Amino acid sequence: MLHSLVSRWKGVALTLVSVVATLWLAATGQLGLYINPDSSGFTVIMTLIGGILALAALALAPARDDHHDHDHGPDHHDHGPESRAVRAAPARRRTATASAIVVVAGATVALLVLPPATLTARTAMDRDVEVTAGELAADAPSLAGADPSTFDLSDWALIANQFDDPAEFGGIELELAGFVSPVPGDPDDSFYITRFKITHCAIDAQPVGVPVHLPGWKERFAVDDWVVGTGELAADPVDRDGLVLVPGTVGATDEPEQPYVY
Repeated sequence: MLHSLVSRWKGVALTLVSVVATLWLAATGQLGLYINPDSSGFTVIMTLIGGILALAALALAPARDDHHDHDHGPDHHDHGPESRAVRAAPARRRTATASAIVVVAGATVALLVLPPATLTARTAMDRDVEVTAGELAADAPSLAGADPSTFDLSDWALIANQFDDPAEFGGIELELAGFVSPVPGDPDDSFYITRFKITHCAIDAQPVGVPVHLPGWKERFAVDDWVVGTGELAADPVDRDGLVLVPGTVGATDEPEQPYVY
């Protein structure tokens, strides 16, 4: 069994790297950058089980019959293509080993060395903030009898997408934090305060954002900068059918430890 694991070191190494990376992310509280925190416990358990089963499969799987790959030495007579293939086998093995080392090293660097990265404004633009607001419209909270102070950026993004009368909000002042992403139809005067809403994992992340009307914003902020904006929702001076945040203040802030909403 030990011999089988040693001979299949590539699979063993990749399995261990994946398991260690997942456990390390969970232990440091960073697994939430990839999956919904509610699923963290399940993910850790399944990672351990999957790792054990993968190692067992590598240990118990029958060995490949590679007796034809043995090098018969310089005195071996050339009996045609088959013999030439035998002599070429060591070179193939060296190439395969080098490729495997590159793959394992790359996986180690990507999963254990490089810091976890969050999704960016480029992804938000590709996945279209406005489309997301329409798709998630049914999730918008009701203003009737609700405490607006409990609403997060996702809630306000959906609410702002559904109403076009600022009077609906009775002068409620919002404080919203997120990263800057441009508004496609008005890139010079408006931007979205944006976050990603995750249901299960980063693969299904959907961008949600509240548009902010701030002419000349590019002189103060860059795309992907994290900002906090306070103000009230008002009619969009460009698109009269929509609402935007007319900020009293907008300032830079640090990316929070948990940048997503769930």
